[in-house]
Amino acid sequence: MSAIAHRAPRARRFARVVTATGVALLVTACTPMERTGKMQDPLSQGDLSQVAPAFARYTSQTVIDGLWKWPQLSARDRSIVTLSVLIARNQTIEMAFYLRLALDSGVKPAEVSEMITHLAFYSGWGNAAAAAAVARHIFAERGIGTDQIPPADIDPLTLNEASERQRAQAVGENFGLVAPGVVQYTTDVLFRDLWLRPGLAPRDRSLVTVSALVANGQVAQIPYHLNRAMDNGLTQDEASEVLTQLAFYAGWPNVFSAMPVFKDVFAKRPT
Repeated sequence: MSAIAHRAPRARRFARVVTATGVALLVTACTPMERTGKMQDPLSQGDLSQVAPAFARYTSQTVIDGLWKWPQLSARDRSIVTLSVLIARNQTIEMAFYLRLALDSGVKPAEVSEMITHLAFYSGWGNAAAAAAVARHIFAERGIGTDQIPPADIDPLTLNEASERQRAQAVGENFGLVAPGVVQYTTDVLFRDLWLRPGLAPRDRSLVTVSALVANGQVAQIPYHLNRAMDNGLTQDEASEVLTQLAFYAGWPNVFSAMPVFKDVFAKRPT
C-alpha cells in the first residue's frame, strides 16, 4: 500500500480535528487584549483627522459613504470580501468595526465562523487564530453563543464526484511526486471536507477564497477559484465589483495584478 494510502485515515482524523479547532478558537481564544478587557479599535474620524485629514476624508466620503453604497454588490457581499481581506492579511485593528458591519449587513455568525475556519487553510493558521480572538469579543458583545455557530462535525453537502475526481487526478499527476502529503490533504481535508461544510454557501466560500487570493497577490491560484466561484453562482458583474471593493482594501497593485487574470477567465467562459 502506498504512503499516500496510509495517510488517508490520518487525514480524515485531521479534518475532524481542524474543524473542531476552528470552533474552539472562536469560543476560547484569549489574547492580552481580551484579558485587559480592552480592544484595539481603529481611530475615530475625529482622531484620524488629526493624523491624516485627507485619509479621513477619503475614508468617510469615498469609501463608507461612496463605495459601500454602490448597488453593484450588496453590503453583505462587500462585508464578506472585506472581512476576507482583513483575516487573510491579519489586519486586526479594523476587524472589529467590519465584523460588526458584517453582522448588521446580514452575514450570520455561523458564516463568520466558517470564514475563519476556511481562511485557516487559505491564509494560514495564525491569521485565523487572530481573527477568532476578535470574533469572540464581538460575539460576546452581541450575546452570540455557540448555539449560533456550526459544530465541528456536521452533515456535508453533496460532493460532485466526477468534478472532484478530475481535480484530484490533475493535481496528483502534477504534484503527487513533489509533495504527496499536500496532495493527500488537499483531497481529504479541503475538497472532501472543508468545501462541503454547509455553514457557508459554495458561492460565498468561493467569494472568500478569491478575495483572499487577490489580497495576498496569489494570482496563479485565481483562475481555478474564480471559475469555481462563477460555477457556484457568482456573476461576472459581481466579480467585477469585487475587484473594485478589493482595490480599496487590498490595494490597487494587487487588483491590477489580478485584473488580467479575471479578464482571461471572463473571456474563456461560455456565454
